Amino acid sequence: MRFRAVFFDAGETLVHPSPSFPELFSRVLADAGHDRDPVAVTDASAAVFAGFARAADDRELWTISPERSARFWKGVYGRMLEALSLPSGDGLRDVLYATFTDPANYALFDDVRPTLDALGDGPTLGIVSNYEAWLEDLLGLLGVRDRFPVRAISGIEGAEKPDPALFRVALDRAGVAPRDAAYVGDNPPFDVAPARDLGMTPVLIDRRRRFPGEDCIRIDDLRELPAALEGAA
Repeated sequence: MRFRAVFFDAGETLVHPSPSFPELFSRVLADAGHDRDPVAVTDASAAVFAGFARAADDRELWTISPERSARFWKGVYGRMLEALSLPSGDGLRDVLYATFTDPANYALFDDVRPTLDALGDGPTLGIVSNYEAWLEDLLGLLGVRDRFPVRAISGIEGAEKPDPALFRVALDRAGVAPRDAAYVGDNPPFDVAPARDLGMTPVLIDRRRRFPGEDCIRIDDLRELPAALEGAA
């Protein structure tokens, strides 16, 4: 393999809310006496993607402190509750925020460990992620923190994707040039575009096949990654 380093996004690339974001959200609502199924939650979750886009455009730096994170996510949850015709002023946003910042409510995707094993002792592995500082604890809880000796987490570094500064932190720590690194993520504007602009090789993990026309290496199972990298020009 020509790549000396392979970096990964975290949320929805390596880790996910367990059993899933819509199901967990629906459970919180049910515990509060509101019956909304996961399909309805999925429909309302457009607010999540819209929130990411606005935060990026405004350089909001929403992950770099607990206070900023809480303000950002409670705003997103408020818009989702509104879309679900539910009140947002009765403490539900606080409960949702506590639920989705509890490491116990997260799991690795099933394809993560086999992929890390397949990459073996070859390239240096790392993480470049827009995530609060507690990602360190989550990775430890899931038993994979040591598999990623290089970590550039926005909540610790103070920079967020798509800012190239966060990628440069990881490249510098790994001691590799952009051309010798691949970056794997699930969000084209936050992952594919900035990695490509820096000269890295982007890989889109598209498990739900949302971006069939994206012009990059595209996989829908992480276990396809080693072969995809071997075949990269």
